[in-house]
Amino acid sequence: MIVENAPRLVATDVDGTLLDDGGVVTPRTVAVLERAVAAGAGFVLVTGRPPRWIPPVLARLPEGLVRLCVCANGAVLYDAVDDVVLGAHTLDPAAIGELAALAAELFPGCGFGVERVGNAEGDDGVRGVVDQFLTDPGYVHAWGEHDGGSTSREDLLGHPATKVLIRSPELTSEQMMTALAPKAGGLADLTFSHPSGLIEASAPGITKATGLAEVARRLGVSAADTVAFGDMPNDREMLRWAGLGVAMGNAHPDLAGLADEVTAPHTHDGLAEILERWF
Repeated sequence: MIVENAPRLVATDVDGTLLDDGGVVTPRTVAVLERAVAAGAGFVLVTGRPPRWIPPVLARLPEGLVRLCVCANGAVLYDAVDDVVLGAHTLDPAAIGELAALAAELFPGCGFGVERVGNAEGDDGVRGVVDQFLTDPGYVHAWGEHDGGSTSREDLLGHPATKVLIRSPELTSEQMMTALAPKAGGLADLTFSHPSGLIEASAPGITKATGLAEVARRLGVSAADTVAFGDMPNDREMLRWAGLGVAMGNAHPDLAGLADEVTAPHTHDGLAEILERWF
């Protein structure tokens, strides 16, 4: 499906899509996003990042340009202006335990991490976002040093989580998906956004598409009036859902094959190249 009129909602992945290799949103991209919002279009970030990793992205954009953010591959809807979680979908401990047992059998020595996100009210009655990343001692972080804590495997797997990460750096993420997905059944929705041995698991049926659909519902916008941009397999469902699904020129081959269009890479203003048709 192709969006012929100006889209009413612009949705974009962050890493490898909105940001260039230096973590910057180019002036050309900022300018067209400002024109789109000024024309009445909604603008939403749809990312695998947790809420705590959203502020560095917003710091690269004009204030007020973004309010709603779909985080954790669709599991969390975050209001970045009020700093509050509007909704979260979690994997229950029983499913996490089964998934971990399967992964441990298939990938001996693999490490596990969990994202736990929600709201909590302090003793002073003030609500705040709880955004915690925990790993077991064997976890090797995919992006170097991380901002999480370490805990026992028992504690890690014994509580609900918005995302479970399975890490086996000696394999590729595609190899892990090929082995795990057929055996995981309906335990979780599996995807990846990093090529080197990292699988991300969400509650069954929860994807970037379901998160974006919730934003569209809140804004009164249809899929047909939405344009979405992405570069990795965790963007697959979102690009299929949107009226116009655009893969970046640097996208994973599987994503490029299913997108309605392929634009220039994230390093060459691919997002702006498409939006400038209307704005």
